[in-house]
Amino acid sequence: MSPYENVVSPQQSLEQKRAAFAWDRIKKVPEGNKKEYGSLVKRTPADIQVNGLGQTLAFWRAKGYKNGHPQNNKADADVLLHVSEWLLMDERHFNINNNEQYEGNKVVYWISHDATTDTYRRATSEAIAILLWLKRFAEAEFSSDS
Repeated sequence: MSPYENVVSPQQSLEQKRAAFAWDRIKKVPEGNKKEYGSLVKRTPADIQVNGLGQTLAFWRAKGYKNGHPQNNKADADVLLHVSEWLLMDERHFNINNNEQYEGNKVVYWISHDATTDTYRRATSEAIAILLWLKRFAEAEFSSDS
């Protein structure tokens, strides 16, 4: 029996879940969006702290959507989708459940209509936490040595 067997829990830690989620999303970023995506996730935690989560999500939506639909060639739409997907996961307990068609709309709607001060703060912390993982993996996967 290894001395570490009783130390590691069979359940994933929240950080492991964030890392796995971020890794999965980074692998799905379209080739043409990688440079812009990497730049965006690098500066976004600071943007959220300065402008707030709601304003930042609304900005991504304005830049990444056209006529209410995400644009395939816009990293803003990718980042909005990834952060929204993370916040929409059941285990986050934000109770984001409205009938908007796209995930980005659900979170933006929730912030502007249903979020309490406490849940907004928790969502902001979670958004920054997942963005840090997205940033780490983007730096590792999208950097060019040429």
